[in-house]
Amino acid sequence: MKISLARQPLQGVTVLDLGQIYNGPYATFLMAMAGARIIKIEPLEGESLRQRTLIGGAALPFAMLNSNKQAVTLNLKTKRGRELLFDMARRADVLLENFLPGKLEKLGISYEVLQELNPRLIFASSSGFGSTGPYKEYPAMDITIQAMSGAMSVTGFPDGPPTKVGPALCDFSCGVHLYGAVMTALYEREKTGQGQKVEVAMLDAIYFSLASSLGLYFSSGNYGGPINFPQRTGNSHSGKAAAPYSVYEASDGHITILCTNNKHWVSLVKAMGREELATDPRFDTPKKRATNSAQVDEIVGTFAARYKREELFKLLLKHQVPCAPVRDLAEITNDPHLHERGMLEWMDHPKYGRIAAARSPLRFGDQALNKLVPSAELGAQNQEIFGDWLGLPKEELEKLQKEGVI
Repeated sequence: MKISLARQPLQGVTVLDLGQIYNGPYATFLMAMAGARIIKIEPLEGESLRQRTLIGGAALPFAMLNSNKQAVTLNLKTKRGRELLFDMARRADVLLENFLPGKLEKLGISYEVLQELNPRLIFASSSGFGSTGPYKEYPAMDITIQAMSGAMSVTGFPDGPPTKVGPALCDFSCGVHLYGAVMTALYEREKTGQGQKVEVAMLDAIYFSLASSLGLYFSSGNYGGPINFPQRTGNSHSGKAAAPYSVYEASDGHITILCTNNKHWVSLVKAMGREELATDPRFDTPKKRATNSAQVDEIVGTFAARYKREELFKLLLKHQVPCAPVRDLAEITNDPHLHERGMLEWMDHPKYGRIAAARSPLRFGDQALNKLVPSAELGAQNQEIFGDWLGLPKEELEKLQKEGVI
């Protein structure tokens, strides 16, 4: 794994990061991994996720999302604090925030004010429901967007309640979209010289992930009113369009096996030693297999139960059947593939101890990976940013600290 000291794609881009929790900080993390200078601006007590680390469970998320960033504190409720932000905005390329719509405007920090100070600035904003529409003032966390978006309604088993998706799907999906919006705006600025405001709503960003479920919904003749089919499909295909497509129990764990076309099915029945099933009139087309999914699952489940998980995985790979073992967190954090690729790297974090730190999933040509720098202590770069970058003398910094500005 080569660590790069060469020029990165976003080298020279300066981002003022007012992000909090997962959504905004993930977008700026991706920028940091691409070489941008990220100045993480926090209130004097630290952003919400940093405060959660006092409980313990949020230590790793904070460390992961804030690697390679410079940390400063700034009290934006004070006039001098806002003036310092404006000084930074004059020098920056991007300002990113994911507060409730209108919060910054109430402090006098609107896009219009910042644009006048720096017409080239990209103002990136994200929230649960966006700055327009009847839901714009609703508070949002990942689970509330899962609920409002329909994601929970299609998660779980037909005879069970709506279920939260395990990963913070809405936060991170929105963070990726926010990154894309900023990159698009920077590209346009290269042609026009003008900055702009970009916005991503979590509710908007998650809609496309419901594609399979929506396919089943509309194909069943539903256009409003009561839904006439089970929305939750457990481990089966959300659109009821494929079988086998589920998680099956091996003798020592679980494995997912799926066949989305006849080639997959022929390969699977060969691996099972049941070649006659390839031409069985109950299963010889994808539609028939989907219709008779219960019988298909029984056949495949009986077969899977005879093997250990890894043994079955290797057998199915040999026959080119789409499959994967269901792995736990210990297995994924120690995964040799992710560590060899440099996606994961063991780090002795100065505050949180030994962690599996992550890099960006984005790769740029044959460029080597950049070095991972642990997340900084609260306000660790106050001197570097306010003193060296903005040029404030030591006496001024001491005064700002006494007055509760930094």
